[in-house]
Amino acid sequence: MCTTCQLPTTTSADAFGEQLLETINHGMTGLMISVGHRTGLFDSMASHGFRDSQQIADAAGLDERYVREWLGAMVTGRIVEYDPATRRYRLPDAHAACLTRAAGADNMAAFTQYLAVLGGVEDRIVDCFERGGGVPYSEFPRFQAVMAEDSGQSVLPALKEQILTLVPGLIERLESGIDVLDVGFGLGRVLNQMARQFPRSRFIGYEISDEGLTAARAEAEAHGTRNLRVVKQDAARIDDSAAFDLVCSFDSVHDQADPAAMLRNIHRALRPDGIYLMQDIDTRSDVGENLDHPLGPMIYTISCMHCMTVSLAAGGAGLGAAWGTDTAERMLAEAGFSGTEIRRLPHDVQNAYFINRK
Repeated sequence: MCTTCQLPTTTSADAFGEQLLETINHGMTGLMISVGHRTGLFDSMASHGFRDSQQIADAAGLDERYVREWLGAMVTGRIVEYDPATRRYRLPDAHAACLTRAAGADNMAAFTQYLAVLGGVEDRIVDCFERGGGVPYSEFPRFQAVMAEDSGQSVLPALKEQILTLVPGLIERLESGIDVLDVGFGLGRVLNQMARQFPRSRFIGYEISDEGLTAARAEAEAHGTRNLRVVKQDAARIDDSAAFDLVCSFDSVHDQADPAAMLRNIHRALRPDGIYLMQDIDTRSDVGENLDHPLGPMIYTISCMHCMTVSLAAGGAGLGAAWGTDTAERMLAEAGFSGTEIRRLPHDVQNAYFINRK
């Protein structure tokens, strides 16, 4: 063992070269998994036997030549099975359980979309390495959509029965009718679902993105939701005082330009018996304590190429997604919260849930 870095020493340059080659192949496979997810190929192939490329393309409504080349990547990446005798392909049920929308929170294909989203700003990120600064949120046209799909798998199905029940008595209060604020709501899917589930409560959402505001309003209008309104508002400039019984934020603190101001403002906005429910990335603040994190490389990469850089682009703190529970607890205390309880859910390996009392 290397006592300085606490990582196993590499036995040879050849072994490390093989590791890098495997990493490159996995990265390329990940891009193709993203394509399979976005085109619906995995969903179309699930629960079917062996079929040829034309049959697979026809079933998905796609061009056969592209599907055939994609299948080549999937076969050599050991994602799809291939029968050389008949030149037919099959998605095994065990693989479909991790790659289709029917898998819900177990659908890993949705996460591979980050590869292409982040790769699209690589040139800008390289410039930042050389010159400092950051890449603004406007340079990530699909990021909100991918995040919404991510939360659609992990948050929406668990919202009422698992997440909100982490706070004793909260469901009953929401059913009776309280004032709720969601800060940095993205496309507003969680906010809209809460408003529909608890029609006696009053919901307001703050978001700085015009795209998010438009999407949230459209969903509310489509469902005829009347107990919800959304406002364009910078989290660092919230000036509400003792206005809300519950404030929520879902993965929105760590990429703020001024997260400390956001937390102070949330504390001020709560009523004396109010609760702040914060969902954020579940890491430790010291990278040495994240060596065994199942999503460690992904979290640091997304942070470097999105969360940290969008904050720096706004002249912000550049806190990053891996700010860690240690830093989070310290900042929450500095914001005025008297007690913080950290909870985790079995289905959600990437997030921790912070229950904060004023």
